[in-house]
Amino acid sequence: MIKKPIQPKVVIIGGGTGVSVLLRGIKQSTENITAIVTVADDGGGSGILREDLGMLPPGDIRSCIVALAEDESIMQKLLNYRFTEGRLSGQSFGNLFIAAMNAISDNFVEAIKNVSDVMAIKGTVLPVTLDDITLIAELANGRIVNGESAIPVTVQEVGSKIKTVKINPEKVHALPYCLEAIKEADIIILGPGSLYTSVIPNILVENIEQALCNAKGKRYYISNLMTQPGETQDYDLFDHVEAIESHLKCEENIIDYVVANIGEASESVLAPYREQGSDLVKIDLSRFTGSSPEFILDDFIEVKNGYVRHNAHKIVETIFNHYIKEKVYLEI
Repeated sequence: MIKKPIQPKVVIIGGGTGVSVLLRGIKQSTENITAIVTVADDGGGSGILREDLGMLPPGDIRSCIVALAEDESIMQKLLNYRFTEGRLSGQSFGNLFIAAMNAISDNFVEAIKNVSDVMAIKGTVLPVTLDDITLIAELANGRIVNGESAIPVTVQEVGSKIKTVKINPEKVHALPYCLEAIKEADIIILGPGSLYTSVIPNILVENIEQALCNAKGKRYYISNLMTQPGETQDYDLFDHVEAIESHLKCEENIIDYVVANIGEASESVLAPYREQGSDLVKIDLSRFTGSSPEFILDDFIEVKNGYVRHNAHKIVETIFNHYIKEKVYLEI
């Protein structure tokens, strides 16, 4: 009898470009995918629709839907198309499509499901909450910054690092579907993505952290390849993990394994990044003490059109193989 390949239930939590890149790799291995996406974005086209229509920001959700679409080639072009003239200049068709679907649906979750059905995506995309939230950062110099889009700009202007972030209101309800997905997941992935504006905001939503603490699945944090000006400039791997842990309320850590890159890129590729204050995230495992997570280190870099990206297929294969080995070991 031919054994069917294992298709674990995967939950990925975050937002932005990093998650959508990874989803393209995950969908090749399983259709049991749930992407839980932050809704704190208030900049760009998403911010305009959020202000004008009173809806949740659709940008990161759109990116995830595009990444999971069956026919990604044409759908990516359509949903990511940005108007260049007139009042719609800078706005993407995908954002408008979600806004229109939201207008004819009973709620935002139904709208996302309807868009997902139209696009025939593999998996499910969910907002972490249906509540309207604002991201607030306290900088090391004591300054308070309101709004996700204002945080990196202000950090660079005043030259003070982020001390902590919170959401306003602080008590918002996680979408029940998200909590259920985390509970049932075999593999839970945090990141990759902007540390303070894409990853951490999700665990600040009520009950998400507790769900992660209680999860039976293996919990992986994928570190960014590059530091990010205005958020994680000069951060190494330890600083990334410590930032997540410092925002936790429960005593138990929510990360079992840290997946990080030890590969290098050419100087010609890195030069433009360094001019903007960004560099490869360095790793010094000696900084981790006590009950630190385990580490999965490899060359995960892929350079496309001059941009440094995660090799989605390799990183997903690495995580899946690790999960299967752990599962087999526990069952022996």
